[in-house]
Amino acid sequence: MRNEITSKNKEEVEYMDKLEDFLKYSVLFSYYGELFPKKKRQYLELYLEENSSLSEIAEQCGVTRQAVFDNIKKGVQKLDEYENKLGIFEKEKELKCKLEHLRKNFTKENLEKIIEDFEYTE
Repeated sequence: MRNEITSKNKEEVEYMDKLEDFLKYSVLFSYYGELFPKKKRQYLELYLEENSSLSEIAEQCGVTRQAVFDNIKKGVQKLDEYENKLGIFEKEKELKCKLEHLRKNFTKENLEKIIEDFEYTE
């Protein structure tokens, strides 16, 4: 019984990790999608935005499932590369965090400190 619970928990964790990755790459694609060549952009769009399976994409594009898999794998690697170099997604997350902090802590008395913190981190 204990092994069943552990196995089930492991599957849930793996599923959540895959879902997290999928969401991450969907967001990154919304930032960097236009940087891809037309065909690779089409594969990524169908996979990440329309949630099409590899087989569905292959059939729609007239290529093999392996070709779709390879292109998506390379595309995901490229999304990571773009984010590592440009950091737009990470910067936006930081900005949203700062704005949330501002909303929670804003008073006239600490306005000057808030402005200094914002200027210092940019």
